[in-house]
This record gives sequence, C-alpha cells and structure tokens, in this order.
Amino acid sequence: MSRQITLFETAMQKVYGPYDASTQPDAKWEPGDAGGHRGRYLWTDAFGVINFVTLSRERGPGYLHLARKLATTVHEAPLRGGLRIGKLEPGGPDGDGMYHHYLTLWMYALDVLARATGEARWNALAVQLARAVHPRFMVARHGRESMAWKISTDMQCVLVGSKGHLDDVTGFVVYRMLSDTARRFGARDADGDDGDVLASEIDQYARIMKHADISLSGDPLDLGMGLWIAHFDHDAAWSRELSSQALEISRGRFLATAAKPLTTENRLHRLAFREFGACLGIKCYERNLEALMDGVQSVLDIWERKMVGEGVEDKVDEDLRPINLVMYAAALIPGAFRKGYLDNGLGE
Repeated sequence: MSRQITLFETAMQKVYGPYDASTQPDAKWEPGDAGGHRGRYLWTDAFGVINFVTLSRERGPGYLHLARKLATTVHEAPLRGGLRIGKLEPGGPDGDGMYHHYLTLWMYALDVLARATGEARWNALAVQLARAVHPRFMVARHGRESMAWKISTDMQCVLVGSKGHLDDVTGFVVYRMLSDTARRFGARDADGDDGDVLASEIDQYARIMKHADISLSGDPLDLGMGLWIAHFDHDAAWSRELSSQALEISRGRFLATAAKPLTTENRLHRLAFREFGACLGIKCYERNLEALMDGVQSVLDIWERKMVGEGVEDKVDEDLRPINLVMYAAALIPGAFRKGYLDNGLGE
C-alpha cells in the first residue's frame, strides 16, 4: 500500500471509522460524526462519499458499501426537497440554512456514486434534489436573472441575497453532468419526453453566466474550487477566465504563504480545509501546473502531523477536524474529483 493511500485511509478512519471494507461489506457500520447537526455536515459528507468512491478504485469495491451507507444516512431526514447545511446554530447570520455550493457538491457526490456503482437511483436522487432547490435560489437583481447565496432551511426565504462567486458556473457544470448521466441511464425529462433532463435549469445558469462577473475572492478554497470546476472544460471561455485568475492567485499569494511552516502565531490564522481545497483544485486542473506541484506537496507535508500524526490532536479549530480531514484526504489523492477518473464505464 502506498504511503499516500495509508494517509488517506487514516484520515477517513478518523472521521468515519472504525470500519473494515477490506473483505466484505461492514453491515454494522454507521457513519461517524461529521461535526454538524445530528452528526451530519453536508460539505464534509459530500467529500466523504467521493473519497469512499476513490478508495473503491484504489483499494477494492467494499468501500462502495460505505459510500452508499453514508449517502443513505444523509438522506434519512429529507427537508422538503432540500438538504440543510448542518450548522449547529438553527438561526442567525451564520446559522443553519442551505448553501447552493453545498447542494451542488452533494449532487456531484451522488452522481459519482451512480457512475461508480451503475445504480441509477443515486443520479435520480441528485436530479430530484436539483429540480427542488434550483428555483429557490433564483432571484431578480437590477432587472436581470441572478442567484441568492443562502436560503432558509424551509426554502421559503433568502438569507443572503448576493450571488456566490462560483454558484452559477458550478450549477451549470454539475447540472450538465447530472443530465449526461441520466441520459446514459435512459432517464427522461420532467414531462416524460425525450428532451434532456434539467435542460431549463441549465439554460438559466447559462443566461446568468453571460452577464455575471467571473471573479474569485482570493480565498484559497475559492481558488481551489474554481480550478476544480474549470478543469471539467479547460477550453470554455468561462473556464479560461476562471483558471487564469486562480492560477495567478496560486502563484502570487497562496503558495507563498501556505508553503511556510506552521508556527504558534500563524496557526491561529490558517484554516487547513481552505488550504486543502486549493491543493485539490491545483491537482485536478493539472494543465501547465507542474511547477506548482512541489509547493502543493509542501503544504500537505506541513499539515500531515496535525492531521494524522499518531497521538497528535490539533486543538486549534477542533470543531473543524472532520472537514479538515476529509479535504486533506482528497488533496492527497483527488481520485473521483477528477474528470475521467470513472470513465471505464457505469458500474465498472
């Protein structure tokens, strides 16, 4: 077993273990605490499902049982068609609700699971979720179609009215993936016709993208997810613009700071999961990024002991430990986050 796989598995065990997928499905296994409402946090669990699919390809098919079980657990308490963020506080400016980018990442995770298992039900569940939440995030701004960043758990009101930097682009890419997978499974559109699934929603994202600014905030997670979504279509105009900004930030700011050793002082200002998001995006994008890979490895090496060192517990941001660990694993081995990783067929 390679060292990276060992570190990957250790990180996943710390969140979702103990489990044993080496020989046969672990029928007694229940997903560990992901750090959120009732033990579930949607972003963390999306990474968890995708990482288990990666492990199924790297180590063996028994991990698909864990991916299925985690996906089922998340959906055991549906919320009027949507899925809550999982924050512990029920209200307030940083309380629970629904983020568009969390939902689209979860849809991507379900679609990955469908393609890895050959089971259409996971894609159908993702499409159902996509249809239910899409109109709730759509708003008018200055006479044009736009989006809200955060809505309430009952989907009845907008909590943050501004558009997320990547929400329209991510919706456009992920919904097209769902549509493509549905087509491969023989699904029809909402009216039962032969038209493409989610066609109207995809068209709306495309219209918003035409007049919306494509810009990144400079945050490491923002640049990482920007590169991740851009790598699905390197040659599209929006992808070239997004990746150009992200690569400039990567070279000029991110690696210059993140590749420095952790100290008592800077640890208080560094969020591990955000740095891992940047590393994941750079690894997924790949094109012309060979010069950045040493820097990415340095960042992962710097955090290794804090994440998976035996007997080491990072007391700073302890509540973020689950999200830190699943994103650390994905940054080590992007696997199913990468375009083409599952290209040898549905359920193969």
